[in-house]
Amino acid sequence: MTTPMAHLPHPLLAPVIELAHRAGEAILPFWRADVAVTAKADDSPVTAADLAAHQVLLDGLTALDPGIPVLSEEDANIPQSVRAGWTRWWLVDPLDGTKEFISGSEEFTVNIALIEQGRVVFGVVSMPTSGRCYYGGAGLGAWRADADVIVPITVRTQPPAGDALIVVASRRHSSPEQEHLLAGLEGCVGALQMANVGSSLKFCLLAEGAADCYPRLAPTSQWDTAAAQGVLEGAGGVVLQLDGTSFSYPPRESLLNASFLALPADAPWRDSLLTLARGLA
Repeated sequence: MTTPMAHLPHPLLAPVIELAHRAGEAILPFWRADVAVTAKADDSPVTAADLAAHQVLLDGLTALDPGIPVLSEEDANIPQSVRAGWTRWWLVDPLDGTKEFISGSEEFTVNIALIEQGRVVFGVVSMPTSGRCYYGGAGLGAWRADADVIVPITVRTQPPAGDALIVVASRRHSSPEQEHLLAGLEGCVGALQMANVGSSLKFCLLAEGAADCYPRLAPTSQWDTAAAQGVLEGAGGVVLQLDGTSFSYPPRESLLNASFLALPADAPWRDSLLTLARGLA
């Protein structure tokens, strides 16, 4: 896919979008092809598709600017003593939603984020099976591209009158704390409608105004969230820690994320949600 460049607000966006599509092309021959699955040290699955996409992205991003290091899920054993010196880096998940990929679902993505001083500059989330791509960043805007049809996207501050608040959640991960939070939110805004979707597409549903809130009180890794956070922030959303502070990616020892809340920045129920969340922090 060739993305028209006129609307792109960052010079690295166009080549990164192209790289995301190339990584998707490397994944597709393995999809629904009885690919062998290997367990990593943390017992998460990895396939030849993950590794093929990783190589495309590592080679492509390094060629794009050798001075920007790459932190990928498939090459994450970089000592914190090294990462502590980074001020700008790529945070990459070559195949986000490996379990969905293995099951034959279309809900897997290629995620690429540019990080500066721990904050997301922009993110690209590409769907290999459809060619759809989401991209954006705080202060830059956000877009959804389907082939050559490119539209700007934005969050909705609240559902249309009479409609329920749509909460998007993982099919595979919840927690008692998350269920408690949702029960409290329901008490504030009325009945909730649940939407289940895999991988980083949860953020993208919020970014395009198709859902309202994504609480995550179960573990994720930095590469699971950064790219889609960029899209959501570009669309007028925020990702917050439970204490209400901004969600960021400092080069700390652990690559696991804390709990977070993703929502429209100007949601009228934001304060109610944060009050509930602070009770869990």
